[in-house]
Amino acid sequence: MGFAMAHAEATERKAREGVASSRRGLTRAGEVRAAPTAVYSRPSFCKAHGISESFYHQLQNEGLGPDEMRVGSRVFITHEAAARWRAAREAATAAEIRDSVIDTPSSVSKAELKVRRT
Repeated sequence: MGFAMAHAEATERKAREGVASSRRGLTRAGEVRAAPTAVYSRPSFCKAHGISESFYHQLQNEGLGPDEMRVGSRVFITHEAAARWRAAREAATAAEIRDSVIDTPSSVSKAELKVRRT
């Protein structure tokens, strides 16, 4: 036999009109859901793009990171700069794949490719 939920009248609980639920404005993880910002901070950029902050700094040192905007002592990445960075990374990946396909003749075995790459 299953359990049934009691009506609000029976438990003397009444829905509060005009009052937000205790979970409203929170994510499933319980984090505060904020309005989207016009720019990313370094940590929010890394979180949004699934990379670590150390990898972000490695990319910046190699000249492969996104353009940064400085406001006082704070560093931001605009959404436009992030979009340009993603497009550049996609183009570089596509070129790398294209070059690796062109450089290898179809008659080469997988074992030979492994030897060539090492």
